[in-house]
Amino acid sequence: MEGQDEVSAREQHFHSQVRESTICFLLFAILYIVSYFIITRYKRKSDEQEDEDAIVNRISLFLSTFTLAVSAGAVLLLPFSIISNEILLSFPQNYYIQWLNGSLIHGLWNLASLFSNLCLFVLMPFAFFFLESEGFAGLKKGIRARILETLVMLILLALLILGIVWVALALIDNDAASMESLYDLWEFYLPYLYSCISLMGCLLLLLCTPVGLSRMFTVMGQLLVKPTILEDLDEQIYIITLEEEALQRRLNGLSSSVEHNITELEQELDNVKTLKIKLERRKKASAWERNLVYPAVMVLLLIETSISVLLVACNILCLLVDETAMPKGTRGPGIGNASLSAFGFVGAALEIILIFYLMVSSVVGFYSLRFFGNFIPKKDDTTMTKIIGNCVSILVLSSALPVMSRTLGLHKLHLSDTSRDSETTKPSANGHQKAL
Repeated sequence: MEGQDEVSAREQHFHSQVRESTICFLLFAILYIVSYFIITRYKRKSDEQEDEDAIVNRISLFLSTFTLAVSAGAVLLLPFSIISNEILLSFPQNYYIQWLNGSLIHGLWNLASLFSNLCLFVLMPFAFFFLESEGFAGLKKGIRARILETLVMLILLALLILGIVWVALALIDNDAASMESLYDLWEFYLPYLYSCISLMGCLLLLLCTPVGLSRMFTVMGQLLVKPTILEDLDEQIYIITLEEEALQRRLNGLSSSVEHNITELEQELDNVKTLKIKLERRKKASAWERNLVYPAVMVLLLIETSISVLLVACNILCLLVDETAMPKGTRGPGIGNASLSAFGFVGAALEIILIFYLMVSSVVGFYSLRFFGNFIPKKDDTTMTKIIGNCVSILVLSSALPVMSRTLGLHKLHLSDTSRDSETTKPSANGHQKAL
């Protein structure tokens, strides 16, 4: 009987592992397909030649798509964990949701952490150097020469980073144990380096989110149709049409030798055409879209911003007054043990909406900063180098989102005790995952 029980337990463990691997693969495949369509929408079409550069661009495209899919997975994992917790509480004995357990959620977090490290330290540097490589002088040109140069550059970059960390530890903490810990690359060095990058991502999020919250109203005002109050759109369209015709006649009357004036007139004509398209769109919009959608969206943005600021202010007061409110001092329930909000499923849904809103606001704020303004992708006119930069930036922001959400008190989910249905739980790959 003991042998049969042992075989049954091993078979159950095997089937659970296969099921979790299949679910992870399907979820990542969906994210990869969506990311591929997003990148190809912005990728410059002129880069698609049928030569060696086309192969290099295609490989860099696949690596960038993989990174963007990992970033999307890191953003979606926190809402997915919150929803899973509420579903397990509502239907604890349902046969059709037995696959949704703590072991699966914990495994998804470990995979997201592992792939984030892989993309940040291996795939994206490889894609950038591979895109810029030409092969060493004296060697036969080709893909192999480019790969060789890229690998050499990656090794030199790794040695440079390792040397910088050693010098920093020698200046700060001149201890033999600290130096020896750097030899343990998998258990100490990479998690420590990734935690430092997550810290920089948190600081970047704290800088970008307030800017994004203020810019969201402007961005939504540009995307939606504003109400026409005391405005005559027909008259404005008529005036802009006359201005367009006048500019077109001036442009046709100039000789080709006056290149400076022609460039200025073409730019002005493009601006006039863009303004005319916006006015025509406002005229064609229905009364419901003009008078109901725009005010409703603005009120919704105002409510979400107010709730976000209020929750953050309350959490800051709790951190100042109560020491146990610190993230390191709390031991909240695991997956499926207790609700994360006093309002149950409604409160969890509100937390998910606020998390998505903060992520979108941080991305908007990131692109609104003057230093990162050149990173804004353009439809069918974005180089692969800029795509790689955007993917790395979004990966850093997405990896810091769970840490910032936990610090600001937007969720109280703990993954340290996720073995609700299983006896054993996989250990965390990185130390920073235990704080989530």
